[in-house]
Amino acid sequence: MNGSLFEKLHTDGWISDRSFSKIKAEVGIFSIHRELKMLLYLGIVLLTTGLGILVYKNIDSIGHTAILLLLAIISSACLYYCFRNSPGYAPKRINSSASFGYILLLGCLSMLIFVAYLQFQFHIFGEHYGLATFFPMLFLMASAYYFDHIGVLSLGISNFAAWAGISITPLHLLENDFATTRIIYTGIALGLLLILAGESSQRKNVKAHFAFTYINFGFHLLLVSLLAALFTLSWNLLWFCLTATACFYFYRKAQMERSFYFLLLSVIYGYIALSYVVLNNLVFMSADVMMIGLLYLIFSGIGTAVVLIRANKKLKSDDRVS
Repeated sequence: MNGSLFEKLHTDGWISDRSFSKIKAEVGIFSIHRELKMLLYLGIVLLTTGLGILVYKNIDSIGHTAILLLLAIISSACLYYCFRNSPGYAPKRINSSASFGYILLLGCLSMLIFVAYLQFQFHIFGEHYGLATFFPMLFLMASAYYFDHIGVLSLGISNFAAWAGISITPLHLLENDFATTRIIYTGIALGLLLILAGESSQRKNVKAHFAFTYINFGFHLLLVSLLAALFTLSWNLLWFCLTATACFYFYRKAQMERSFYFLLLSVIYGYIALSYVVLNNLVFMSADVMMIGLLYLIFSGIGTAVVLIRANKKLKSDDRVS
């Protein structure tokens, strides 16, 4: 806002004293911190995307060595800058500038493209494709803890899951073949491991702010895997009980931590599991499946909405009391 402009309008009589006092109270410094961070993130995404397009369209004319050299220079320069300007490892949160975080992210993404290109073009790991994700995973996890970067931690967790044979990015989680028992059991084990890592970081106060990222990935992976087991495997009662237990645990955890996000998701996952069991049993118990199923979905949906509304009000009232 331009304060002098409003002063002139007030002097000329175009703005009343009351309006001018309100405008004057609002005039101040406007922070563009979030906008700058968004532009930096967009720049990193566009740059890495442009590198990928450049490699794809000009691979014959540029040459493999030149492409690898370019990626290595970008990654090395970014990581060198981060090492020079980093205060070093600390178990608690490290406050760093937005530019530092995005330079680190650029270096890590360039390193991933570099390793993937080496494996795709030169097969440096041979038929051991898991090594192409295992070694980058170690590097990403170490970088996340040393430089204290949640975005790099997410990349490390995704590489860890890829090494285990599962894609856990939000857009590709449901693309896994959960009809196979190996994927289901791997997903359950990996989800529990990530949740345990998040809980441990909170209790031991070692990068406690990483806990949400670990638990968020683990929660979705665990519940999707349990639902897949419920839908496709035998022993439906066992899988339903395990799913209900997991949902109840996160429901209580959400109440204690006043997190509507986990409360909402635990109710939704629990509702999906319960609805599957109820509707699946209706097929064998009644001839009027469509009518009873429709009534169940209507009343259960209303009940679920009421539970969420009341839980949200309770969380807000607890926040006001505290």
